[in-house]
Amino acid sequence: MATVSAPAADPAVVAFYSGHPISAAIVLDKLRRARGHVERLRPEDLFAHDQDHYGGLEANDALARLAGLAPGLKLADFGAGLGGPARYFAHRYGVEVTGIELTPARVEGANRLTALVGLSDRVRVLEGDVRATALPSGAFDAVISQEALLHVPERARALAEAFRVLRPGGRLAFTDWIAHRPPSQAEFDLLRQGMAVQPIETMDSYRVALEGAGFAPVAAEDLTRQWAPILAQRLKMYEALRTEALKAGTPAGHDAFYRSYVLLVRLVTEGALGGIRIGAARTA
Repeated sequence: MATVSAPAADPAVVAFYSGHPISAAIVLDKLRRARGHVERLRPEDLFAHDQDHYGGLEANDALARLAGLAPGLKLADFGAGLGGPARYFAHRYGVEVTGIELTPARVEGANRLTALVGLSDRVRVLEGDVRATALPSGAFDAVISQEALLHVPERARALAEAFRVLRPGGRLAFTDWIAHRPPSQAEFDLLRQGMAVQPIETMDSYRVALEGAGFAPVAAEDLTRQWAPILAQRLKMYEALRTEALKAGTPAGHDAFYRSYVLLVRLVTEGALGGIRIGAARTA
């Protein structure tokens, strides 16, 4: 295993995801209410509940194509959360997935859900920081991440870490926020308070950072128009989920999260903020 120095974790990120309304507890509560039990679960039984990213299974498939996923390949998921995409990739594409996740509650929840659907032999989520993992160098065929790097300080370190763990020819594929215009200080402060964001990249700054980490070529697709209706729908989902979570006694998110999400929807609809899907390769 690689010897790494551990950077200081952002406590705001851990606090945010420890109280996030999408949790293993609410997923299991929904399944118990629908089925009466959580025995004999299949991976696809979770897919309606555990995909905590923008665009659901279709977004997973787009990244899988960009990363060139195929049976037997080894995939690292940076910012794996509850492991929903990791389980989907293992089940749908036959890959072996190692997820890295900062928040202990999410690591525990991810591995619990994975065990319940019988995928523990192909999916594991480890507690760690994507800027300095303990993963072996050159051990992975692909690295994937979905709307996770927005929480990461020193983002260039995470990109360099992805480069390190990839084999030559391995691929990086990820989605993240981008700024088409910088948010005002008040806007950024609310996004920071509500969703633990770090300063937001632009399309150009991401390209420069990836090239600086050694990746080439870099292909980028602007997802802003696609994300606007997706985020509006997710806001409605979160508002309904908050009520469900309060009734179930599971984490429900804090007020600033919901206020910041209203702001996010507005900024993306206006085209001030948006999304990007990026593919790059380690060539050496």
